[in-house]
Amino acid sequence: MASERLSRRSFLIRGGAVGGAVLLGGCDQLSQSPDFRDVLYKAEGATERVQRLVLSQRSLAREYTEADLSKHFKANGSTRVADPLYRQALLGGFTDWRLKIDGLVERPTALSLAELRTLPARTQITRHDCVEGWSAIGKWTGAQLGPLLQSVGLKPEARYLVFHCADKLGRTGNYYESIDLIDAFHPQTILAYDMNGAALTEPHGAPIRLRVERQLGYKHAKYVERIEAVSNFAMIRGGRGGFWEDLGYEWYAGI
Repeated sequence: MASERLSRRSFLIRGGAVGGAVLLGGCDQLSQSPDFRDVLYKAEGATERVQRLVLSQRSLAREYTEADLSKHFKANGSTRVADPLYRQALLGGFTDWRLKIDGLVERPTALSLAELRTLPARTQITRHDCVEGWSAIGKWTGAQLGPLLQSVGLKPEARYLVFHCADKLGRTGNYYESIDLIDAFHPQTILAYDMNGAALTEPHGAPIRLRVERQLGYKHAKYVERIEAVSNFAMIRGGRGGFWEDLGYEWYAGI
């Protein structure tokens, strides 16, 4: 099974590398290509079906050792957040920062970073694969999303989680992403607050970022400040479930 994952992962990375070289090498620039968007649309359904059929819903992405950690882990996308409230929270060490969880939940809540650090957590060393064609291995520690969702109680009609972030890209508003409940309850899906044994830095998404290890990097939303449980995301922004998805990327980015 591991070789199956590696094979498809390698295929995607090779494809991304070729695309990056032939096209323009950046997520935003790639999204402007109609041909590239067509490829993504056609691949989306097949990728999701293959992963759901071939891999167990609980199977793990490959994990590595400390010896495998990358010397440099690239920070791309947003690396600095302009929002004044975020800047104030950063200067204050995120003491007054709160993560909101609402939407289709029984008990909407707002958790401090200190409270998140007391919840069931997981540490994992995994490879981050970017659609641009580069990869890096990092060590992540964070609260497991599944137990957190159980604590707030999802309503029966909830099917997806939307992650609203503090950063902006381009002119289309704040970054956002979404995943379904299968990935939300996967044991490797965490709200990471530490990277390589230290608190997340701003370029890597402080104070927390989503780690959903069986999907490509753009699904790993940084600067998460609100998680909204929804039945669908058709009415949210462009209706495709994420910032890059609204620009043409596939919603399901399984590796």
